[in-house]
Amino acid sequence: MNNVEEIVKQASEKIKTANSVESLESVKTEYLGKNGEITKLLKSMSDYSVEEKKKIGALLNSAKKEIDEEIIKRKGFLSSSEIEEKMKKEKIDFSSAFSFNFPKGHFHPISQTIEDISAIFKSLGFETAQGPEIETDWYNFEALNHPADHPARDIQDTFYLEGMKNLLRTHTSPGQIHVMENQQPPIKVIVPGRVYRNEASDASHSSTFHQIEGLSVDKNITFIDLKSALTLYARNFFGNDLETRFRPSYFPFTEPSAEMDVQCFFCKGKGCGVCKGTGWIEILGCGMVHHNVLKAVKYDSEKYTGFAFGIGVERIAMLKYGLDDIRLFYENDLRFLKQF
Repeated sequence: MNNVEEIVKQASEKIKTANSVESLESVKTEYLGKNGEITKLLKSMSDYSVEEKKKIGALLNSAKKEIDEEIIKRKGFLSSSEIEEKMKKEKIDFSSAFSFNFPKGHFHPISQTIEDISAIFKSLGFETAQGPEIETDWYNFEALNHPADHPARDIQDTFYLEGMKNLLRTHTSPGQIHVMENQQPPIKVIVPGRVYRNEASDASHSSTFHQIEGLSVDKNITFIDLKSALTLYARNFFGNDLETRFRPSYFPFTEPSAEMDVQCFFCKGKGCGVCKGTGWIEILGCGMVHHNVLKAVKYDSEKYTGFAFGIGVERIAMLKYGLDDIRLFYENDLRFLKQF
């Protein structure tokens, strides 16, 4: 029994120090092979009694199992190490084989303009909402107080879909209807998005363009609140040193309505080709939400008031980047886009 314990101890030491699968196989042959140490002891059992054979046989089988398990465990470790080492040696470094220089991407100027405008209104407490691009006549016109004979309903201006029940939205204003249907005041929200008009494209017009609709509804909202919010936006976007003004206008969904101008930032109000000699540049349309619009969403127009505004993104981007042709934004000419 002492011999068996010593043999197991020796085998264990050799297994631990084996540094390759081949040397481990040699250890296995030395102890468990046909002429191995454990095998020799098994063959010498003929000199013992039946009871002794049982005890010694059990002891040798246990020793054989112990050595075999240690060999298997060490073999798994050595195999993994050898594979890992082999992979390190055979690893190919492709970094020097190819020299592709991929330029970093960036926002399209329209997307960047939307981000810049949205960030300003977010700082003023406005949240951002989205509306569907396919609308019904009710959301696009009816709920926004467009009379049945309003020119905007003309099929020449609107992309109507099959059956004339649905259409591609002509402005982002329907977004305010969706918001008010699902939320009670107070509301401060902007709705940026793509809109569509059935018209020919030229330097200043496109059948597809972008708008940002703005809406604020609460108790005691006045035109002063409108002027304050939009003046802060204009000064943040165009510069604190520029003056602003509001001119009376007409929109079916607001009353009173106005157009907002900013002092020309090219000539500082002196008059130039960009502002057509007036010293002013129109930047958006706005007004107090019409009471019929509030009624359409079941708001109490005696209790709540609000203001709305709409910004043409392409127009602002053209002013910001000094462009004179809206079509440049959609031609996907990398020579143009790389400038931004």
